[in-house]
Amino acid sequence: MKNLLTLTLTLSGLALSSQAAATRYPLTLTDDLNRKVTIKAEPMRIVSVLPSTTETLCALGVCNRLVGVDTFSDYPQQVTRLPRVGGLYDPNIEAIVALKPDLVLVSKYGKLEGPLTQAGLTVVAVNPETYEEVFSKTLTLGRIVNREAAAKALVTQMRRDIARIEILTKNAARKPTTYLEIDPTPYSVGPNSFMGVLLTKAGARNIIPASMGDFPKVDPEFIVRQNPQLILSTDLKDLGKRPGWNTIAAVKNGRVVEIPQALNTMLGRPGPRLAEALRGLARIIHPELLK
Repeated sequence: MKNLLTLTLTLSGLALSSQAAATRYPLTLTDDLNRKVTIKAEPMRIVSVLPSTTETLCALGVCNRLVGVDTFSDYPQQVTRLPRVGGLYDPNIEAIVALKPDLVLVSKYGKLEGPLTQAGLTVVAVNPETYEEVFSKTLTLGRIVNREAAAKALVTQMRRDIARIEILTKNAARKPTTYLEIDPTPYSVGPNSFMGVLLTKAGARNIIPASMGDFPKVDPEFIVRQNPQLILSTDLKDLGKRPGWNTIAAVKNGRVVEIPQALNTMLGRPGPRLAEALRGLARIIHPELLK
């Protein structure tokens, strides 16, 4: 009888905890476009126009609610079978409206909210750019879709996995000065962006100062002057032929590394695979520590 009573109390506690964590609708929040948006009921038909948002929703256990995704959403595998609605800058508004979503999740870029709102759809901009925003926006998405407990658990697991890797790289004997190029224009990453924080946690010293911004366009001559010991890029074509770059230590010493496509995809998505992206980056910078 005592065991039965204990079990009953435990189950009751879990039920109350679950109810306490449930999102209450209508839910009004301020999105990343600084707009007050009201979500009338728990969203069951969602269109995601950001790959990172798509991944986060699936990690929260609501992949089955997605009825459409952007051109680049490709993880997990099941989302590749969903209707495509274009991207931030080439959206198919008619296709989105035709899917009859009760929620469309967009970026603060691309100006999608205007035509979609005019079409009568509920639109929320969720756009993590800094490292801490990856976690805070995960919690926001959890609240929006009534998965707050799952979101908290996901954030806890992500932080734990990241800490395990950081322990290995924090006291590395060498931390090479590094230039991470995300576009050959060239664009790089500042130390406060989510990618910049990952670079530091992976055991590198970013040559881009915070004053340049999170994702700055960089003067190639600045890179020459900074003389990085390691260059990471997704496109090595003609990189060594840039004026003056043959004098850079990384080029002279053969420390110019191409980031694999799969890793580059993860690095560019501020979502649930952040720890996996960090591990891949740390393997390149410190292969002796992560095998």
